[in-house]
Amino acid sequence: MKRTGTKIVIYIILIIVSLISLFPFVWTFIAATHSNAQIFNLDYTFIPTNYFTQNLRQLRESVPIGSNLLNSVLITAVFTALTLVLDSMAGYGFAKYKFKGNKTLFFVCLITMMIPPQVTMVPLYIQMTKMKWVNSPWAIILPSLASMFGVFLMRQSFEQFPNDLIDSARIDGAGEVRTFFRIVVPTMKPAFASLGILAFVQQWGNYMWPLIVLNKPKSYTLPLSLAMLVAPGNVINYGAIMVGAVITLLPVLIFFLIFQKNFIRGMLSGAVKG
Repeated sequence: MKRTGTKIVIYIILIIVSLISLFPFVWTFIAATHSNAQIFNLDYTFIPTNYFTQNLRQLRESVPIGSNLLNSVLITAVFTALTLVLDSMAGYGFAKYKFKGNKTLFFVCLITMMIPPQVTMVPLYIQMTKMKWVNSPWAIILPSLASMFGVFLMRQSFEQFPNDLIDSARIDGAGEVRTFFRIVVPTMKPAFASLGILAFVQQWGNYMWPLIVLNKPKSYTLPLSLAMLVAPGNVINYGAIMVGAVITLLPVLIFFLIFQKNFIRGMLSGAVKG
C-alpha cells in the first residue's frame, strides 16, 4: 500500500513537470493563430482563432522566410552529416587504435572544450574574410565541425564495441574503412542518433556566429530572420513572430520524435563499462 502511494505521488509530480514543460510549446502554437491584441488577452490563451494565415502573410512580407528556411535546412543538414562522419571516425580512432601518446593527445583535445567560443570569434571572422566566405554557408558549417564533445561522446560509445568483431573483419580481409562503415557503424545507431540530435539542435538554433558572418537578409538563417522582426525601429508584429517560432520549432520536434528511442540509449551507452 505504501509503495502504491509513493508511485502515485511520483506520477503526479511527473505529470505536473510535463505540463509545465509543454506549456510554452502549446502556447506558441496557439498564439500563432491570434492577432496582436489576442496574444496579450488571457481570455484567448488556450483558444485558437483564425489569424494564422494573416500572420503568415505578414511574416513573408517582413522577411524572406522561404529562403531563410532553406538556408537553415541546408546548413543544418550538411553540418549534422559531416559532424557524424568526422566525430565518429575521430572517436573510433581514439577508442580502438592504441598508438603511443593516444591518451595524451585525447587529453590535449579535451582541454579545447574549456576555451570559450567568444575567444575564437575574431580570428575566425578574419579568416573567413580573407577566404571570402562571408555570407557563405561554409562560413557557418566548417568552423564548428569536429567538436570535441562529439568526439568524446563517440569515443565512449566505441569503447563498448567488441574488439573481437573488428579483428574478425580484418582476418576476413576487410580494410579499415570497410570495417568501420560495414561492421561498426550499423551497430552504433543509438550513439549516432544522440550525436545527430545534439548537432542538429545546436546548428538549427545557432545565432551568434551567423549574426557575425552573415549580413545579407537572403543569406540569413531562421534565428537571424526572427531576430530582425524585433529589431529596434521596427513595428513588432507578435503574431508573425509566433508563426516564425512555430516554423522554427517544428523541424526540431519532428527530428527528435523520429530518433527519440535511440537518444537516451546513446547518451548512456558509454556510462557503464563491460
